[in-house]
Order: sequence, then C-alpha cells, then structure tokens
Amino acid sequence: MPEIRGVLFDFGSTLFAHASLADTIEMACADLGQSCAAHWASALAARVEVAAHTVEELRHPRDFDSDVWRARWHVLYGLADEEVPGLGAAIYEAMHDPLQWLPYATVAQTMARIHAAGTPIAIVSNTGWDVRTVFVSHHLDQWVSAYVLSYEIGAVKPEMSVFHAACDALGVPATNCLMVGDDARADAGAVAAGLRVLLLPALSPGSDNGVDVAARIVTGV
Repeated sequence: MPEIRGVLFDFGSTLFAHASLADTIEMACADLGQSCAAHWASALAARVEVAAHTVEELRHPRDFDSDVWRARWHVLYGLADEEVPGLGAAIYEAMHDPLQWLPYATVAQTMARIHAAGTPIAIVSNTGWDVRTVFVSHHLDQWVSAYVLSYEIGAVKPEMSVFHAACDALGVPATNCLMVGDDARADAGAVAAGLRVLLLPALSPGSDNGVDVAARIVTGV
C-alpha cells in the first residue's frame, strides 16, 4: 500500500464542531435579552434547515461565492426575525464566530504529530466563508500548509478536481494522500480521485471523534 505523504482534512464535523443550530438560537436570544423556549428554537432550527435545502434555495451558489453565502444565510436565518427582531443577524454572527467552533478532543495533538512526521496538511471544505479564522483563533494554523475552499476554487466536493487541487497544493501525488472527513458522499469522493479515505462520525463539540487515527495511519504508531 502506498505511503501516506500528505493529509487532507475536512473542516466542520471532522476537526471542529459548532453547537447545534437550535442551541445557537437559544444562546443568540439570550444575548439579545430575549427568552425563547427550547421547543420553539428546535422548530425554528428545523424550519431553517428545510429552507436551506429546497431545490429553489440550492440554485443559489452559496459554496461558490462568499457574497452569495453571506446574503443567503442572512435570508435563511432571517426567518427568526418574524418572532424576535434582530435574531437572524445574531444567529449568523454566532455561526461564523471562530471561537464558537470548537476542535474535537484530539485535534491539536493529531495535527502536531502529522506535522512532526514531515507530512503536510491541507484543509478541504465546501464553504462560502473563510474558515482560516477558526484555525488562527485556536492556534492550529501553524500545522496547515494549504486551504482548499470551494468558494475560492470554484468547485465542490465530491468533484475530483477539489482533491487534486489539494494534493497539488501539498506537492504530493493523490495515491500518497489521505482524505479525512465525515461525509460519505462529499468526502468519500476522494476515492475516485485516487486517495485513501478515513470517515469519522459527526459528534458534538469537544468529543473524541477518533481523528487521532489519522496520525496513527501516517506514523504507523
């Protein structure tokens, strides 16, 4: 089996996780000095999730353009303004606050071990906002050699071009790269691009999601 000489990591639900949308809505309400029932927050979160995945909404290229991402999520979270004025903007800010994205339990040591082994790391994400800010805020940017973000390259996972762009950025052939993610469709698309793939469970913030397995694959220890 080819030696792993480069590692690609997905961002959300692989290295970092955010509080659920329902919990974020409750916290945003509290920040505005408003109270809201948990069942109302859950119902609103479900409504936003459904609205975000309709055929009509998906025609908007959120993952391809940061301006579209910003505009559409303001519209979607703005559904909350029907009940609490200003809540939509507060939710948007919370969902994009770098410090509210928390690394899983073993992320720091995993990335450090991979880097210490001389293996470069790339972050590969379908997103319309600059997730570099999250890595910087948690002092994890020091281990990252490249960021391949869909809105910057004009392609989304599972397209093979995304994974090839990340491998090229690391200067490592696809057959010598490992893709680590949580999405069986988007991240597993790396298989067709010639990479090995490790899929992890999407767990709550701060959990041990098993990401350290990536370091064991690289180091053999």
